[in-house]
Amino acid sequence: MPDCFPRSKTLPSQSPLFWVTHKDRYLRQQLISDIQEDTGRELIVYFTECEQSGAQIDMGDDVLFAELLRGALGKPIDLLLETNGGYTDPTEKICSLLQQAAPDLRVIIPRRAKSNGTVIALSGSTIMMGVESELGPIDPSYNGVPVEFILNAPAGSFNPIEYQLALTTRGQTEKLARELLSKGMMSHIPGAIDETISKMATRGHYHSHGSVIDMREAALLNLNVTQHAMDDALWQKIWLLRTMYQYDCLQSGYAKLFESQKLSSAVKAVSRP
Repeated sequence: MPDCFPRSKTLPSQSPLFWVTHKDRYLRQQLISDIQEDTGRELIVYFTECEQSGAQIDMGDDVLFAELLRGALGKPIDLLLETNGGYTDPTEKICSLLQQAAPDLRVIIPRRAKSNGTVIALSGSTIMMGVESELGPIDPSYNGVPVEFILNAPAGSFNPIEYQLALTTRGQTEKLARELLSKGMMSHIPGAIDETISKMATRGHYHSHGSVIDMREAALLNLNVTQHAMDDALWQKIWLLRTMYQYDCLQSGYAKLFESQKLSSAVKAVSRP
């Protein structure tokens, strides 16, 4: 069998015990380095374990994002993103960080960026997707109820305060998406932005919050998508890296990993009773 990643005759500079303890991270960061050589761009990773941890985009994420961005200032950046979504306020903060610290941003979605994860993806000038990738609708909810259901419910179904909260929640999401698209990937077609947001942020076009927006559908929404085949050499490296994150999170009990070639921060999963 021929030599392949990560074979090398050079021993690591760390002590054997230290290297073995951190070897999973070192292997991921070696692959990050390899991908950066191929693309000529800095690669940062925000990976959420989506199957078991229940982790969401939350108020603590911006600090860890800032650490990654600080190490890549002034360089073109790729963001590898996997998340089921989360809270809108911290999503706004993350998007603001990306806009200011990563003006040349491409977002890579190997598998899934749903809900407010899709909103983060709209921060990029381009979204890289493959056959395995999916975005999702960005219609918000209030207390688990889609705000559109509250706004369109028969009179008296919800109290006036809930109605106002639903109205402002929808307005916040649509305003954020509109700002991102108008300054980013749809700046050259401003007249198409309202239609794209209308389809993504209501139940009129996608009838479920979990609906799949694959790379073909994303392109039909006028998002700037680069489509990669499963056998594309770069995509295979990206998919291997994504698979390493999923496996390592489950093995180590991580809910999230924030990582670059030189930095790594893990958030432990919270034990459920």
